[in-house]
Amino acid sequence: LLAGAGLVLAKPKGHQEPQYLMDLIEQTGVTTLHFVPSMLQVFLEHSDAEKCRSLRRILCSGEALPHALQVRAQNRLPDAALHNLYGPTEAAVDVTAWRCRNDENPGIVPIGHAIANTAIYILDPWLEPVPLGVSGELYIGGIAVGRGYLNRPELTAERFMPDPFRKAARMYKTGDLGRRLADGAIDYLGRNDFQVKIRGFRIELGEIENRLSANSGVREAVVIAREDGHGDKRLVAYLTKDHSSELSIAALRAGLAATLPDYMLPSAFVILPALPLTANGKLDRGALPVPDADAVLSHSYEAPQGPIEIALARIWQELLELERVGRHDHFFELGGHSLMSLSLVERLRQQGWALEARAVFANPVLCSLAAVIDQNQNSGHALAMPPNLIPDYFGQSLNNPVIEEFRL
Repeated sequence: LLAGAGLVLAKPKGHQEPQYLMDLIEQTGVTTLHFVPSMLQVFLEHSDAEKCRSLRRILCSGEALPHALQVRAQNRLPDAALHNLYGPTEAAVDVTAWRCRNDENPGIVPIGHAIANTAIYILDPWLEPVPLGVSGELYIGGIAVGRGYLNRPELTAERFMPDPFRKAARMYKTGDLGRRLADGAIDYLGRNDFQVKIRGFRIELGEIENRLSANSGVREAVVIAREDGHGDKRLVAYLTKDHSSELSIAALRAGLAATLPDYMLPSAFVILPALPLTANGKLDRGALPVPDADAVLSHSYEAPQGPIEIALARIWQELLELERVGRHDHFFELGGHSLMSLSLVERLRQQGWALEARAVFANPVLCSLAAVIDQNQNSGHALAMPPNLIPDYFGQSLNNPVIEEFRL
């Protein structure tokens, strides 16, 4: 308004109706839009956005802007400049800005550079600047920093800190993570409270999300740590795709495995038509569904063959909480991990099968692991199979107390 622009007000909840917004923009000649990325995605999907020829700029903030959405917006609305903004309420909202361009930082949408009279620091836990390209926490300095939280002195002292780089100034501790790219722009890496610890490893969920979003065909990616039935945490990726694309769990997992360590690989990939949103258009993490059998990387099903494979498949089903396991399935691709492999070895030991943990890593496919067990048996290792694991091949029960040891 200070620049002499006119403000067009949508009807209540009109922002949730893409076609209504498109008609309003077209009728009133709107030149500037400010969208939460999730709502921009919906707008582009469910309206004739190309008709909005008056648009000259689109601003996005409130959550991370995926690269796939940037490309989609620029393809649908080539005459409108797309700007990615960042900033918390505690610092007068937006404090960085970036004009999106396809030819810079492939696969990444930076939050850009600090605006005028604002400083952005990327610091380590000792409040020292981190090197170029290294992740650190974002701190905001300058005139935009607020005075604190009303009637909350302890939280104010925790978040609004003395600025070590400017005399008599303060900075705001955002709780967000970022790194500085080679051109000086800032790459947003997510919240530090989305950092999780799984099996002793500290994991930045935002880093996994960024790698997934860089895949062709992926519109949006969210990764959470979800507890399984054993009380253990596992990583689950939730994705939406472009309508013209097909996402392969095998390809997604292989792409991540090329750049991330094993402990950062999601055990399940859930592909959704759309991510669940709250009433104000932000991601509703609590509404993300529990992964089902389609979310894990399984191979063309072939039933286990022979008593060892059948017994081993039953143990995998219990550990991995799956209804069915095929003879060509991969223990770690189904969601297994290092600690679970130890549980597997212990289950086998309880059944009388001696196996070293490294054998599971060397032979993660069910039929291959069964072959190792068979080889151990043939080389002289006694493997007892209790009656309750002996398959009933002949339509009659083999759970006979007389059978105390079953040698394969």
